[in-house]
Amino acid sequence: MKKFLSDFKAFALKGNIVDMAIGVVIGGAFGKIVTSLVNDIITPLIGLLTGNISLAELKIVLAPAVLDAAGEVATPELAITYGAFLQTVIDFVIIALSIFVVMRVAMNAHKKLEDMKKKEEEVEEAAAEEEKDTELSVLLEIKELLKKD
Repeated sequence: MKKFLSDFKAFALKGNIVDMAIGVVIGGAFGKIVTSLVNDIITPLIGLLTGNISLAELKIVLAPAVLDAAGEVATPELAITYGAFLQTVIDFVIIALSIFVVMRVAMNAHKKLEDMKKKEEEVEEAAAEEEKDTELSVLLEIKELLKKD
């Protein structure tokens, strides 16, 4: 049991697991933001373009609702609600596009950082070579001076 707990602790506290958990939490919050964007901004604009039709209410009725004598629904309506599906597709496209843009910016920033590090290393190597050359020339001068004496 002790081995199991130590193995689980090692697994759960790995850096990439913690990073993934943070990503899931941030992704959930991001999903809520995108859903709000679609529901509260994009869908009303689409409704305005389509004559005030709510995207979520678009459906194909296969069997209408059946009312009883009191006017209450005895059998609910059977419908294909393709509007809700379209809204979900719009959510997905916006989320995918947003993730693509964020990842592209992150990859470009990472590439620039790598390029900067590579340039710094090249400058350091050049400085080290120059220092070696300087030391060598000073030593050669000392050697020549010692030969003259």
